[in-house]
Amino acid sequence: MITIIVPGYDVAEYVTDALDSLRRQTRTDWVAILIDDGSTDATGTQFDAAADADARFRVVHHAQRRGLGAARNTGLDLVETPLVGFLDADDVLLPTAFERLIGTLDATGSDFAVGAYVRLRPDAAGEYVPGDVQPWVAAATAPERRGTTIDQHPAASGNIVAWSKISRHAFWQRTGLRFAEDRLYEDQVVAQRMYAAARAFDVVPDVVVQWRERADGSSITQGKDTLPVLRAYLDALAAGIAVLEASGHTSAVHARVRLIQDMDLVPLVEIARTHPDDTYRRVLGAFARDL
Repeated sequence: MITIIVPGYDVAEYVTDALDSLRRQTRTDWVAILIDDGSTDATGTQFDAAADADARFRVVHHAQRRGLGAARNTGLDLVETPLVGFLDADDVLLPTAFERLIGTLDATGSDFAVGAYVRLRPDAAGEYVPGDVQPWVAAATAPERRGTTIDQHPAASGNIVAWSKISRHAFWQRTGLRFAEDRLYEDQVVAQRMYAAARAFDVVPDVVVQWRERADGSSITQGKDTLPVLRAYLDALAAGIAVLEASGHTSAVHARVRLIQDMDLVPLVEIARTHPDDTYRRVLGAFARDL
């Protein structure tokens, strides 16, 4: 029924948790394409071992690192099932994620379904503990809505991550959706293109995935105090808004701008206050004015 695309680069420490979360799904009609994006650690070896033990796993190795967008596109080219979803190899699916999202799509015929998510943060003992559903996530996914659109539910535009959704593969083919391979935060633009192009989509308030905030601070989203990552992040935010604006979804544009002002800018401003590079402040200030 569904193919899950699992890209991974040097995430050997977390791979077992991610793949176990697939094995624990209450629906078993899935296959997974594991994309080793040129890892230098044991990620690729662990992917191979999983495929050797379970025929539902298929592995593709990139000879060198090509980036998250390219890895996801590699997986998309190999999908042969009616549905497709994504899981980063350091995150964890909840056991009923497929049951809930696929069951909703079966009932509605919508192009895709979106679920809630929480952060998985390290505690003082070094264990990862899930947090609460954040307000912007709840606004995007609660209450449950079936067969809605971005004009009817503009707050959905705040759910911009690839791994919180299950889609019809035909929707990707019809719209020509692909991930950019030359930018970070590539799912921001894809998410807004999905909302703008969908005939209808569903939202469910259930938490379907836990998004890991790594203890070593090595994930891209934890590097916003560096100027290159800041530029990439702001570019992705602006590009997502541009998609909604160009397609005439004014209410979603307004909702997205308000959320960025309330959520994204506040911590960035705090970083900028004491940042040693004045360029950081200038770049952030220019974005805020444009916003």
